[in-house]
Amino acid sequence: MTNEKLEELCINTIRFLSVDAVEAANSGHPGQPMEAAAMGYKLFTQILKHNPSNPKWVNRDRFILSSGHGSMILYALLHLSGYDLALDEIKKFRKLGSKAPGHPEFGETPGVETTTGPLGQGFSAGVGMAFAQRYLANRFNTNDHKIIDHKIYAFCSDGDLMEGISSEAAAVAGHQKFNNLIYVYLDNHISIDGNTALTTNEDIKKRFEAHGWFVQNIEGNDLSSFSEAIKNSQEQEEKPSLIIARTHIGFGSPNKQDSEAAHGAPLGAEETKLTKENLGWPLEPTFYIPDGVKQEFQKVVANGDDYENNWNKIYDAYKNVNKELAEEFENTINGNLPSNWDSNMPIFKEDESLATRQASGKTLNALAENIPAIIGGSADLMDSTNVRIKNSVDSLPDAPHGRNIHFGIREHAMGAIVHGMAAYGGVIPFGSTFLIFSDYMRGSVRLASLMGLRVVFVYTHDSIGVGEDGPTHQPIEQVSNLRAVPNLTVIRPGDANETVVAWKTALQTTNGPTALVLTRQALPVLYGESSKDTISSPENLQKGGYTLIDSEGLPELIIIATGSELHLAVEAQKELKNKGVNVRVVSMPSWELFEKQSDDYKEQVLPNSVKKRISVEAASTFGWERFVGLDGEKIGMTTFGTSAPGKDVMNKFGFTVENVVKKSLELLKK
Repeated sequence: MTNEKLEELCINTIRFLSVDAVEAANSGHPGQPMEAAAMGYKLFTQILKHNPSNPKWVNRDRFILSSGHGSMILYALLHLSGYDLALDEIKKFRKLGSKAPGHPEFGETPGVETTTGPLGQGFSAGVGMAFAQRYLANRFNTNDHKIIDHKIYAFCSDGDLMEGISSEAAAVAGHQKFNNLIYVYLDNHISIDGNTALTTNEDIKKRFEAHGWFVQNIEGNDLSSFSEAIKNSQEQEEKPSLIIARTHIGFGSPNKQDSEAAHGAPLGAEETKLTKENLGWPLEPTFYIPDGVKQEFQKVVANGDDYENNWNKIYDAYKNVNKELAEEFENTINGNLPSNWDSNMPIFKEDESLATRQASGKTLNALAENIPAIIGGSADLMDSTNVRIKNSVDSLPDAPHGRNIHFGIREHAMGAIVHGMAAYGGVIPFGSTFLIFSDYMRGSVRLASLMGLRVVFVYTHDSIGVGEDGPTHQPIEQVSNLRAVPNLTVIRPGDANETVVAWKTALQTTNGPTALVLTRQALPVLYGESSKDTISSPENLQKGGYTLIDSEGLPELIIIATGSELHLAVEAQKELKNKGVNVRVVSMPSWELFEKQSDDYKEQVLPNSVKKRISVEAASTFGWERFVGLDGEKIGMTTFGTSAPGKDVMNKFGFTVENVVKKSLELLKK
């Protein structure tokens, strides 16, 4: 069999594994695997440095299927290449419990580097991987030994490039001169509704060149041109690369090629028959893999072992002369915190008054001194959100060691970039902006949560206390929105010392992201030497909710507060006590952490027998019923705010000691 014939056989195997899987599921997207099979074959068999026997080999090339709806091309390639993805799993494509879910999911399928499906996310996550790679390469590579030295590849679609997040990320990548990025754009001229001319006439080549990318045009089925384009991209020194590959969705289908009909539905029994006949493929059996194809793909496993074995030799030599650095590298890659990571945490005194964003900045800098893996930045608000790492510089092409990343006003891309960094591994990334703009990055936060990645989102200016900027900049529903995201830990600390513990908790949360919700305005420090006998330690924040000030015996009333309203609850308790009311104050900075506690603990904090409860939070009251019950009272926001000095706005909407006392007394009379 000639090489050309064998290549054709391999490529058609990829196509028809995909077609058969979609048919069996009666659901899916056959068009993309059919159009991109040739380049996928070339990439996995001859270009990617990867090891199917060890999908987590640290110096592997990364491949991202940004257009995740075409997931079957990835599953077909992973199976054929020898990854732990059995043919039976592909036969169960999109079925309950299959390792071949509808869209690629990080952690579910060996070889999947990041969850994709929401278009543009994979594109942007790859930029995050480029950041992580560059930082780690600078930190651990030596002149004699390059232990981090690889590329990041991706397939993306017209839908990926239409999404604004991709433009944001592409601008960042071009500015940062990420020559380790090589993306292939599947230019099939077809979107879900029809020809892309329905919605766009932009020149993608000019757009990406304007962003600072190296761009080439090829025919997607011309493998020699593809190989040459890859080689040209690999040789770039200062530019990320985009290969625009003219492809044909549903390639080989007599009636559906170059049609939206090939996008999001099975070809159907008759069209599948016609397509197999057209490409010279047997009608039966389904999921057919010719022996020659199996033998050809077995080379991928052998080559992968060779790649890793050669790297191991380099690493052994590296380890022999850089013992301590190698130990640090291994701990870093495994996500371990240094032994002294929290040895220099700031302690704030009662006579201090400062915004939790300021306390966060001081804490972050203390942590960054001991944890070099911490790296991140903001969407053009670095000093406003207090996230500048002061003992480092800005992360730029000429400063790859820099830990301060300027994302620009690109919140959505920032969210995806930081979860891409986390998926890459070896770094603990953070991204920051004002809480109101968390809406712009919600899709990225959701994916970070779905993947269970250790990412810290720092949100400041957290309430109507923002003041003069008015209702457009005063978050109301944002905290509720964040609390609704599964596997996202939301922490709204009530003072500077709770903020310290919030950061410590975030770094110890390794199975999902954390959102820190912080104030612009100064708050009193509640816990200190003189109050330690009456106010509980802020270390209790790790439990999510705790008794801050206890009553004498069973309380008549429980006031539950978070964030900037916690001190109001403390002062209200004093006044109510003077009036003879037995009050407990509960700090509830994190609903998620509190819900994880035992039933016994939750009963201790919020006894079922105490029905008189009141919540105080300068945000939407949505959801507080779970803690105050149907008989409770909620002091919160049910409207948008208004423009005025922050104190005046807080007064107008009832966030005062006087109002908390008033509402408490009214509740007690019911």
